[in-house]
This record gives sequence, structure tokens and C-alpha cells, in this order.
Amino acid sequence: MALAVLVAGGLRAVLPAQLRAGDSRWLVAVVVLALLGALIIGDPGRIDRDAAWLRGLTGTMIGLISLVNAVAAVRLVAAIIGAARFTTDADVLLVSGAAVWLTNVIAFGLWYWDLDRGGAAARARGPGSPPAFVFPEMTNAQYVRPGWYPTFLDYLHLSFTTATAFSPTDVSAIRSWSKLMMMAQEAISLVVALLVVARAVNILK
Repeated sequence: MALAVLVAGGLRAVLPAQLRAGDSRWLVAVVVLALLGALIIGDPGRIDRDAAWLRGLTGTMIGLISLVNAVAAVRLVAAIIGAARFTTDADVLLVSGAAVWLTNVIAFGLWYWDLDRGGAAARARGPGSPPAFVFPEMTNAQYVRPGWYPTFLDYLHLSFTTATAFSPTDVSAIRSWSKLMMMAQEAISLVVALLVVARAVNILK
């Protein structure tokens, strides 16, 4: 999880100034790194401490990543379909689009990881809240270790396949909020990918 958060901060730094909300190149990365550091200090090693302030700090960090990337996505789409073009370089456009798209994958993976079954600490302690996602390992328990539960990599894989396939893959969403989140992610990924690629091809012509 920590590595994914660091990658999200680094991706923010590669965006051109026109897609950032007036912040300096590394400001968001520094703030996210500070929040991540506080989380690691508060719950080092295996994430199994279920404290309200840790959940709140985790939600704040994920919310910040999501918010700044949403602003970048809106600015990117507006620049593509509007009159003001922020670049006529196809490479810059593709890199910017890829950074927004990949950060979106990370952000939704973090949300799935943080919200499913009460969060990472609750899952580590054992069965608790009903799951929002049914992973293949849950229905094929003979192939995994006893007491298996999804980790961040499983949720990141769910987010990535949702963004690339634009549909459910091997993981089923069985709660209303999880279905709505997957629909939102699919819509965002589709719009960003189609508009960026179409505009880049138009520039190259």
C-alpha cells in the first residue's frame, strides 16, 4: 500500500502545471508522504491496529489523492474538448493521460482496500463485516492458505482489471456501494482513455 501511495505522489509530480490546481510540482507528494509516515508510525508492520484516528487519517490520505487527481482529470478533459489546448505535443498528452489514469487505478484500489469489510485492520483480525467483494480465493479455499483474506495487491488488481476491462472480471461486487464505485471507475477510465488517445492521434495526423 505504501509503495502505491508513493507512486501516486510521484505521478502527480509529472503532470504539467496546467493540470495541477495551482500547487507546486511536489506539494501534494510531500503532504501525502507526511500522512503516510504518520500512518506507518501509528501502525507499523502488519496493519492490524483498528483505531479511529488511523482510519480517519487513511481516509484523508486517500481522499486527497482522489481529489487532486479528479481535478487533474477534469482539467485534462476540458483541455481536450475545449478551445484552450494545454499542449500540442502528443507525447506530453499521452504521458499526462497515463499519469491521471494510473493514479485513478491506485486511488480506487485504495478505496476498495480501505472500505471492504471494515478496512485492513478489521480483515486481519478475522471474519467481521460482510464482504463487499467476492474474490476467487473465497470460493476456492482449497487453493489458498487457511484464514486467507484479501490484501492491498488483491484490491489493486481488482481496480486495474476494472479500469482495463470496463466490466467485472474474476471479482464480484455484491454490495450497492461497491457496484457504484466500480461503475464510476469504469466511466472515468473510459472517458480519459478514449479522449486522450483520440486527441493524440489527431495531433499526429
